[in-house]
Amino acid sequence: MFTESHFQDADKAREYLEMLRWPNGVICPHCGCIGSEHYALKGKSHRPGLWKCKDCREQFSVTVGTVFERSKIPLHKWLLAVNLLCASKKGMSSQQIHRMLDVTYKTAWFMTHRIREAMTTEGGLLGGGGKPVEVDKRIGATMASRKKARGGDHKMKVVSLVERDGSEKPFHVKKVNAKTLRPIMRKTIPRDSHQNTDEAKVYKSTGAKYFDAHSSVNHGTHETFA
Repeated sequence: MFTESHFQDADKAREYLEMLRWPNGVICPHCGCIGSEHYALKGKSHRPGLWKCKDCREQFSVTVGTVFERSKIPLHKWLLAVNLLCASKKGMSSQQIHRMLDVTYKTAWFMTHRIREAMTTEGGLLGGGGKPVEVDKRIGATMASRKKARGGDHKMKVVSLVERDGSEKPFHVKKVNAKTLRPIMRKTIPRDSHQNTDEAKVYKSTGAKYFDAHSSVNHGTHETFA
């Protein structure tokens, strides 16, 4: 059972995931650049599978933006857990994962909950296949700071991603800028979606050059620009 090499070895699992996630060339999850703009970081000081984007200069691996990100659990055990949970018609408990993968119960519980969360409809992607996804920000003052603060720094900042005739996903952010919005969009909206925004400059760097289609609307004139 599960005798394939990517279920037995962490490096083979990483190579398998790279093949699945990047069939047409490595894609930087930070800026969206593809293929030739990246180079592998090698040497004793770098872990296997680490890349650096030649455009934005950020480092990344194939697990960035996935349920496997920032985990010390070997990647091949993650793949085993995913397959076990998907293959089981009656479901599988953390206790079973704990025994089958030879990990602690605490680790098994963490893995099963993270995988199940990723499988829920609420935690899925928006758009895809050319579907439009609207991106907009909402800013509102908090009661505690309304009287003593000026400007917009004290206000609650929420960015909403809304699928046309579909789901909505709100995200609370500290600042509405490219650094905070880019990873949210890359993780939530597939590249083949049609992104709709207003004319704010931040959307040009977070989506206009990444998604297959992008259009913006001028709220003053209600004109739409591709």
